[in-house]
Amino acid sequence: MTIDQPVIAILGGSGALGSGLAWRWAAAGLPVIIGSRNQHKAEAAVTEISKQYEVTLKAGLDNRAAAEAGDILVLTVPFHHQTDLLNEIKEFAQGKIFIDVTVPLVPPKVTRVQMPKEGSAALITQNILGENVNVVSAFQNVAAANLQAKGSVDCDVLVTGDDLKAREKVIELAKLAGIQAYHAGPLDNSVAAEALTSILIHINKRYKGHAGIRVSGLGSRSDSE
Repeated sequence: MTIDQPVIAILGGSGALGSGLAWRWAAAGLPVIIGSRNQHKAEAAVTEISKQYEVTLKAGLDNRAAAEAGDILVLTVPFHHQTDLLNEIKEFAQGKIFIDVTVPLVPPKVTRVQMPKEGSAALITQNILGENVNVVSAFQNVAAANLQAKGSVDCDVLVTGDDLKAREKVIELAKLAGIQAYHAGPLDNSVAAEALTSILIHINKRYKGHAGIRVSGLGSRSDSE
């Protein structure tokens, strides 16, 4: 499948995870908008990312304007900001693919799995945005430091969502970012991927690294099979 240059708006994109995805997609030739709580912060992030990675980003806007301008929306904010931001941009997400990277971490015990009563952060997103939005959960298990480093990323991405075509588009976006991604089933399965993040944080703290996950045993099968 080939992606036809959608505008990607990364909400909360001035953080480490968002900026890592932003430069990778921009380097692949995709138009990328950075969204933030205020336009000044978003513009500063665009300037910094452009200078550091020698890429061109489309714009830096406040989150509402970014959500309105984007064809594919990506949420990269801490869990405690998720609900407020979703309610703020809900009208602009309708009819779009919405990639949720949120992990329900509850400080200070971020190495302990603590899932919300709704099941997962992605399921919260789907409930708030409604059935007209194709919510896809992905990228939770990739360390921000690995995204910010140049070169391919030494881990895989699990992609969950209820719409097959939306999942396929996100898998293609992951490939353009230099990351191998796999269909991991419906959005209900996002519970497992999100929970893994706390385990990986524990491993990374214990062994002082940036561990991810690898899917093995598939040989040379394509993602569409």
